[in-house]
Amino acid sequence: MTPTRLFSAPDSTAGSLRPDLPYGEVCAIHQPNLFPRLVTLAKLFAADYWIVLDDVQFARRDYQHRARLASLGGSWQPQWLSISTHLPYGRSTSIRGARLADPSRCRRRVVQLLADHYRHSAYWPSFKRGLEPVLAAFESTDRLADVTELSTRLLLEEVGWRGQILHSSDLLAPGERSQRLADLAWLTGATTYLCGTGGMRYLDPAAFRVHSIEVLPFQACGSGIWASAREVSAVHALMLVGSGALGRELEALRGRVLEDDPRSGA
Repeated sequence: MTPTRLFSAPDSTAGSLRPDLPYGEVCAIHQPNLFPRLVTLAKLFAADYWIVLDDVQFARRDYQHRARLASLGGSWQPQWLSISTHLPYGRSTSIRGARLADPSRCRRRVVQLLADHYRHSAYWPSFKRGLEPVLAAFESTDRLADVTELSTRLLLEEVGWRGQILHSSDLLAPGERSQRLADLAWLTGATTYLCGTGGMRYLDPAAFRVHSIEVLPFQACGSGIWASAREVSAVHALMLVGSGALGRELEALRGRVLEDDPRSGA
């Protein structure tokens, strides 16, 4: 949805159009990742909406074009599933500017490695059917972000997420790091911003306080499917316990996290 009303944020660099109505109270901002890790999926699930951070610099050492897969039995080390990526403008290329280097080859690799790791799961046939739109994207676009966002949408749909998706490239919010994230959250009506452990190391909460937005740390750890949540794709957990059970796990985690929000009254 494209915002329709001009509204200037106080003491910020935001100069975009703010929507008449908020998208929800809880906001998550994250780059599009290829079949994201369980910890990332859990953060997005806990939010009312996800702002896809697609106009920042592409980082080859991140998860924007790759995912770790692990065998169901844990008999060997996790393996990288990587999509060959071309950067038209070198290191300065944005995520939305990154291109698939060989779409057909990338598609075959995705199918092969996912099947190698998970075809013996009882939940594989259903997931394989849901995978079709992601695979079809390799034939209709050369934009990496289109494919990776679809892979995340697939996982969110599998676990029953009912939120909305926006894109930072559609919102005019200049500035650096904390200020820009705060402005993006404000422009879309957030009262709470979910921040992962990595973001908490650099985030300046003062930028959010200007907009009366609470920064809520988000962590997902524990045993069972959560033991590898920060390393392995959420596909692994999905293939272990199925969409229903995983959705309930994520809903329970969401409840625990939001109970820590001072605005919840808990």
